[in-house]
Amino acid sequence: MINISQIFGPLFSQLWWIVLLFIVIGLFKAFKPFIKGKLGEFAVSTHVKLYLDKEYILLNDCTLPDEQNKTTQIDHILLSPYGIFVIETKNYKGWIFGSERQKTWTQKIYKKSFKFQNPLHQNYKHHKVLEQVLSDIVDPTLIHSIVVFMPDCEFKTEMPMNVFRGAGWTDYVKTFSSDIISSTKLKRIQLRIEKEILEKSWKTNRQHVQNLKEQHADKSAEY
Repeated sequence: MINISQIFGPLFSQLWWIVLLFIVIGLFKAFKPFIKGKLGEFAVSTHVKLYLDKEYILLNDCTLPDEQNKTTQIDHILLSPYGIFVIETKNYKGWIFGSERQKTWTQKIYKKSFKFQNPLHQNYKHHKVLEQVLSDIVDPTLIHSIVVFMPDCEFKTEMPMNVFRGAGWTDYVKTFSSDIISSTKLKRIQLRIEKEILEKSWKTNRQHVQNLKEQHADKSAEY
């Protein structure tokens, strides 16, 4: 009698690494957006260390509840005596097309085009949620919005105000030079934000993604 294991055993022993390779590739594709986002956020953190003084305090990956019992996820909140900066990071390659008022922008890589939400509009919500969190501490005019693209992309339309490539955003931050927030108030602001930030976990991320899906579904139903 033919022993099947004797026939296929050597074959499986030689192909196991191919199966493992496919698993690794599948996992990489599944987590690629997350990895790209984290690399962009790491770049901004590096910019702060290299180009800004120690008086700047950077809070990363801040998920905050909003007024609709949903959540909003802010890539970075930069605290300083000169103002507060809400930073949205975009780690995109290729050509970027978009203006301040367009609802969606376009990323073009070779012959393929991809639509994505106007990051200025996206960061506007982040800005408003942070305003609400700090409403009894900070004047809203002291909170500023910044969108940072990585240098791998190239803008083919005029780059809107408050949108930057690479570390150029730090030069914009340095234009705010008036000492308007005391060290005591700055600490109070930091403690307030840290108190409101939801726990950094997969559960929080999953809930945020679900909230985004529901928001997109609601918008689609309106049309």
